[in-house]
Amino acid sequence: MKQQSTSLAVGAALPTVMRTITQQKIDAYALASGDGNPLHTDPAFAANTQFGGTIAHGMLLLGYVSEMMTAAFGEDWLTGGRLKVRFRATARPGDTLTSAGTVTSVEGGKTVCAIECRNESGEVLVSGQAEVSRS
Repeated sequence: MKQQSTSLAVGAALPTVMRTITQQKIDAYALASGDGNPLHTDPAFAANTQFGGTIAHGMLLLGYVSEMMTAAFGEDWLTGGRLKVRFRATARPGDTLTSAGTVTSVEGGKTVCAIECRNESGEVLVSGQAEVSRS
């Protein structure tokens, strides 16, 4: 894995990660995670819920946020990263998601970033804070 610098300055934008959600990705995540809740995996069941169709696992979205953080901070993220987030809306098959962030502080070996994941309409699905400690 390529080691990235943790010396991003306050105000620096993190590299964005764009991914399109498909039912196949949701099903693969359900299989890998063991979370086969029909809200995620059964379109007929999910059509009769408040969501009107299947939705992606929240942790799948956090995987894209983590991919962004890994691109920015490399192994430091993998060994010393922390997330504190709120799930604000759901992602559905067909949505194109963009994970983005900005460095908000750099102090004492710790970098703090404001992060979010939005859909193609600009709706915030996940927002929060990521912290990276240098190893």
